[in-house]
Order: sequence, then C-alpha cells, then structure tokens
Amino acid sequence: MELKQYLQIIMKKWWLIVAIVIIAVAATGMKSYFFTTPIYQAKATLIVNQSPQQAGVEALNLGLLQSNVMLINSYKKIIESAFIMEKVVEQNPSLGISADQLSQRVKVTSASESQVMEILYTDSSYKQAAQIVNAISEIFKDQIPRIMQIDNVTILDKAGESDLPDPVNNSPLLNMLISFIVSCMLAVGIIFLLDYLDDTIKSETEMLQTLETPVLAMIDKISKHDLKIKKKPTVKMNKELGEGTYATLNQ
Repeated sequence: MELKQYLQIIMKKWWLIVAIVIIAVAATGMKSYFFTTPIYQAKATLIVNQSPQQAGVEALNLGLLQSNVMLINSYKKIIESAFIMEKVVEQNPSLGISADQLSQRVKVTSASESQVMEILYTDSSYKQAAQIVNAISEIFKDQIPRIMQIDNVTILDKAGESDLPDPVNNSPLLNMLISFIVSCMLAVGIIFLLDYLDDTIKSETEMLQTLETPVLAMIDKISKHDLKIKKKPTVKMNKELGEGTYATLNQ
C-alpha cells in the first residue's frame, strides 16, 4: 500500500480523528484543572563539611573529605529513622501529623561523591511541607553530634514558607499536549483497524486487486429520486401545454 492510499484512508475518516482528539484533550483538561489535588514539594539542603584546622584556618584534607562523603549514606538512614521523625512530631505538635506519615513522605537524596544532601518532603500544602522539611533539618543538625559524636552538618538552604511553587504532580498544559499526541496516534490506529476489518469493495481498483477480473461496466449509486416512477402527462396537462384535439375520419 502506497503513501497516497494511507492518506486516502485517513481522509475518509478525518471526522473520527477530530472527535477522538477533542474528547481526549477536553477530558484531560477537566481532570487536570478540576479533579486533581495538587501536591507540592519543599526542599532543604545540608552539607557535611568538617575540616581540620591549622593555625585557625581550615585546611583541605582529602581523606577527611572522603570520610564525610562516606558518612552521607549513614546520615540518610538517620534522617529517615523513627527517632528523628518522633523528635519532629514531639517538638512540632501544631503540624498535626504522625511519625509514620512523616517517614512515608520524606526523602533524602545526594549526588554521587558529593557532600551535599537534600531533604525533600511532599504535601498538599506547600507551607506545611516547608515547615516540616525545615524542622527535620534543624532537629537532625542538633541530634547528629549526640548520635555520631561529630558535628559536621551545616544547613545551606531552608525551604521558603512564603514561596509559591508549581505542583509536582500536575501540569495541565503538558498533560493536554501528551493527551493530544496519544489521542492522534490512537485515532489513526482505529481508522486503519476499521479499514482492515472492512472487506467491502468500494472501487474499480479494489475489484481488480481482489478478484483479478476485468471490469465491464459500473453502476453508479442510485438515489431515491432516481427510483421514482415518472407519471405520463394527462390530457389536461397537454392542453395546458398548448396541444390541440384531433378528430378521426369517422367523426
């Protein structure tokens, strides 16, 4: 089948493509704008940076830097531990959330071979998410010297409670664009499927390809108007048309 034939198949059912795309995009837009609860993510950044000092000036020690990097994995587990979560709940009763709920929503990440950690927290309210992630950072920084007997954690950035970020789970325009592309592909696939399942012969070319016999004659589509029997004109009609009457020889 040539490209021209594919285009002809698509053009025969273009209305089906338009209908499917409009319905899909409209449904996606309604869900994104009216039926999706926005989820926000707040972030705080910590750094593990203890360095030895020589004459009151911090000196670079590659061995110590490497040990700080190796501590990151331990610190991740400590931040996510029930001990830290319970401390957060105990010191911030106004948050109205349990330690188990905190553990499920908090996430700690770090880049490979980096001393920087990011504490992420997701919630339907960005202000509460920012409050919680800042509280976790402060409590972890205060508790780590008691747990590890080493004070090498510094808070680089806190989450801004007054910020107005975009939701992390909902982008209406992007969702509608994806819906448009997917619905177009789906509609074209449906059209080709319907054409494949339709085994009726619609043209001389299809008949030659299917039956491999020459076409002697073709009958066009007959409308209901063509099937109506035309009535013969009556005498009255003939008179109206100006035709005269004639007498036979016997009269």
